[in-house]
Amino acid sequence: MMESRQAGADDQKVPLLSYGVAGVKVVFALAVFRALAGPFTEDIFGEEWLPMPTWEWSACSATPIVLLWLARRPADWGSLSAEKMFLKIMLAFYLLYSLAFALLQGEWVLWLGVAAGLGGLSGIQYLNHRESTHDH
Repeated sequence: MMESRQAGADDQKVPLLSYGVAGVKVVFALAVFRALAGPFTEDIFGEEWLPMPTWEWSACSATPIVLLWLARRPADWGSLSAEKMFLKIMLAFYLLYSLAFALLQGEWVLWLGVAAGLGGLSGIQYLNHRESTHDH
């Protein structure tokens, strides 16, 4: 059950799930920035200061799965209706990056990102199916 936290002086309740959504979005923005930082430094300074992400990309790709696990109840999953498309885009991006660099550069740790992307997309499908059967 998702608990609520008091927000401000007007006694409105803000579900903790909204903090999780914000956290996943921040992690995604940082992951994309991290992925672009290596080529950017090479273009600007003539040398790559940061290598392409490996283990940190796999860690970032697991954050949407944590959110899906927290929102596994039908009521919580239903409250994320506005975020479902963003979660799919995010997971697909994590999956494609991980798959490309796991295949092309032989980074075995990125296979964890592939598994996280596939697992997250499967989890979304499962929760959508469960929500649709729960409504009937």
